Amino acid sequence: MVDTTSVARYLRPGTLNLGALPPLSIYVHLPWCLKKCPYCDFNSHAWRGPQNGGDAPPEDRYRTALRCDLEAALPLIWGRRIHSIFIGGGTPSLFSPGSIDRLLADIRARVPVEAGCEVTLEANPGTFERERFRGFRAAGVTRLSVGVQSFDDAKLRTLGRVHDGAQARAALEEASAAFDTFNLDLMYALPGQTLAELDADLRTALAFSPPHLSVYQLTIEPNTLFAKHPPKLPDDDTASDMLDRITELTTARGSLRYEVSAYARPGHRCAHNLNYWQFGDYLGIGAGAHSKLSFPHRIVRQVRYRDPARYMEQALTGEPVAQNHEVARTELPFEFALNALRLTDGFEIQRFFDRTGLPINAIEPALAQAERDGLIERNLQRVRPTQRGIDFLSDLQALFLPQAAS
Repeated sequence: MVDTTSVARYLRPGTLNLGALPPLSIYVHLPWCLKKCPYCDFNSHAWRGPQNGGDAPPEDRYRTALRCDLEAALPLIWGRRIHSIFIGGGTPSLFSPGSIDRLLADIRARVPVEAGCEVTLEANPGTFERERFRGFRAAGVTRLSVGVQSFDDAKLRTLGRVHDGAQARAALEEASAAFDTFNLDLMYALPGQTLAELDADLRTALAFSPPHLSVYQLTIEPNTLFAKHPPKLPDDDTASDMLDRITELTTARGSLRYEVSAYARPGHRCAHNLNYWQFGDYLGIGAGAHSKLSFPHRIVRQVRYRDPARYMEQALTGEPVAQNHEVARTELPFEFALNALRLTDGFEIQRFFDRTGLPINAIEPALAQAERDGLIERNLQRVRPTQRGIDFLSDLQALFLPQAAS
């Protein structure tokens, strides 16, 4: 449990001097899904469910653990207002609308939430039931993120998804009817995928007029089934052509690319993710959740216990945090750039100072090199990645590593 001694430790003098704290969001992790996908390296755990002879997830116990987790963190965020809430997983839509309603009520009873706060819930078409999405809307969710990935049944089977194309289309129809704004997740560069197949997936997705589209290139991550048995993926040139095609067709439909992997119509950018990319603060509660919290003289990162059973045990005793460390002053430029340079608009010079407490000359050598390499353009107010910077984002971000800047 966070005590006054711990809070005083965060508030003691330090090497930073933040004039004001950034916006604060809450991330809630619900770790269960029907089946672990072979490409997934998130903290998700398969739950068989009643339809497969198992039990339902322990919604009540887990929600109680989340409440205890939040209460233990309150001294660290006391007096700060919540600007967005994101419920991710796993597959949060496994939880009933009633559980989500009670979860949001627990949060609102303990922290001040801004009027009009964006509340996002991730949903899987495999857990879709008619009127279920309307139940989430009634519970206080304002934005749904639907993990479609593909509409091609063969590709969905290869990805290990539990839904098919027909279920994906039905879920999107329901999401469109129930929510003013929703996100559609689409993957590309799938095993054996051709440009024509990507084109068909994309045209199907855009036919639903999603206000927000997130696209992700399939990559092989360590400690996944695909890492042990890697499928044959399209080559880099084909993957690049696919991304260009996504940008072309999506822009033609009125959605602009505002982040490396995100396209949105005006007024539908994801406020929660924007806060991440602009180096805002977030309190993460739930199994394996990460937090970034700013104090006047330091920035702290936390990680909750990863295993759901262990997490519940620890959270119920007021000790949910497994790792807790202060971000070193020398690491802040890279941490900021890792996020802010994902945005096509880049960042304001003043924001770098406001969010890190460091003067802009702390990253001048990196900025100068990036400008020489044609990766950014800048003026006295803003730094913005060029198209080349977006295409070679990892190279751009690496310039801000401590050893690169030294």
